[in-house]
Amino acid sequence: MNESMNNDSPRSGPPWIQPAIQQQIRWRENDVVISVPAKSGTTWTMNIVHQLFTGGTTDFRDIYEEVPWIEFLGHPAQTHQEVVERLDAMSLARRRAFKTHSAPPAVPFFAAGASPRVKYIVVFRNPEEALVSFRPFIDQHTDEWFDLWQVPREALCRTEFRSFYYEVIDAKRMQNKFFGFLDAWWPLRAEPNVLFLHYSDMKHEHEATVRTIAKFLGIDLTTAQWGAILQYTSFRWMKEHEEKFEARTTGKVPILRTGAMIRRGETGSARTDGMTDEIAQHLREAAAEICRDPRAVDWYYGGGPLP
Repeated sequence: MNESMNNDSPRSGPPWIQPAIQQQIRWRENDVVISVPAKSGTTWTMNIVHQLFTGGTTDFRDIYEEVPWIEFLGHPAQTHQEVVERLDAMSLARRRAFKTHSAPPAVPFFAAGASPRVKYIVVFRNPEEALVSFRPFIDQHTDEWFDLWQVPREALCRTEFRSFYYEVIDAKRMQNKFFGFLDAWWPLRAEPNVLFLHYSDMKHEHEATVRTIAKFLGIDLTTAQWGAILQYTSFRWMKEHEEKFEARTTGKVPILRTGAMIRRGETGSARTDGMTDEIAQHLREAAAEICRDPRAVDWYYGGGPLP
């Protein structure tokens, strides 16, 4: 596999994800960073923020045009500078929001009161659920995309979860993408410009979650706008319009097969998707090694009020 992969270690992620880009961004006042581990509610949160910024709209082609992924390359020849210039070219008339799978310090953190004023929405999902969702998502990347990057499909894809966990996640120490992310953000959870959300709470309290995000971002809306936003951020609406959420404008070749991004979005179904007691215990042991605060790990698994 391409050894240029970098994030927490040289072998920890695919080469199209380049966290170093984020250090070159020229940040603006009121930028919003949506920081989420893989398969943990990223696309949903991107859409919520976009809908809040616009007052509710269906007039967009691809959520990734509206909320760019700031550590992503669309093809091997694309430079970091090209990504930065694209972000610079975004309209000054509207606030920018960005997606990242990075935590500080890979994504710069500006404390409340510092300049520029940046807000961070950080979403977590039970890691068992995220990992069982991650396996079919990786498998739904197209052959054209793997070929473009000269990455063999078998480097990342498996047909069942056990081999995916031990041969991909554990072999590449990718648990750190989840628990290292938690460990980095956890000390910042009480910062006034940081909003922690848990996917299970978001699922159970859709409207309350959207209103919480609106309040955090300082957005006021009319009754009509609220009706549109709640409709357009529902799982049903997003599934019916999944072509808007599959990054179709992002890569030089198609990245994902149809239906890859908006899968099921269920909670509490990890065991039916391949998680076993053995793997769950191994994962929990990795969590304890990477994140030393047991309160953080417990919250990561269960959500609810922040300790």
